[in-house]
Amino acid sequence: MILYTNKDRLALGQLSHYTGVDMKRKELGALGENIAAEYLARLGYVIRERNFRSKEGEIDIIAERDDFLVFVEVRTRRGSSFGTPEESVNAKKKEKLITLAQTYIESHNDLPPSWRIDVVAVELTREGKVSRVELIENAID
Repeated sequence: MILYTNKDRLALGQLSHYTGVDMKRKELGALGENIAAEYLARLGYVIRERNFRSKEGEIDIIAERDDFLVFVEVRTRRGSSFGTPEESVNAKKKEKLITLAQTYIESHNDLPPSWRIDVVAVELTREGKVSRVELIENAID
């Protein structure tokens, strides 16, 4: 698990240009994905693809880092009324992500030898400012 720390506040501050006061659910998700992609790039991930779609559904971000192919599910919440972003990844969603990852691997060549599924949790204040970005590595076994 990687949570931003004091030394990462600069990076988080650089993400603070994202605001989303009057957003609908889809717009909020897209904003969270943009924040997550920028955060991952700052951590050294190389983004291969975004919004990979198949008949099974969609993977938000597919990246590489340290000889791993990383499938990233991004969860964004504004406020904590409905729990944390990462708590919204239920068993059904986990199964779907594994199936999507396997579909991607079967349909692409020249991939790193190992893979995993991570979750990036993005929390925004009620005013739409970034308050937390957390990378949870190997979130789904």
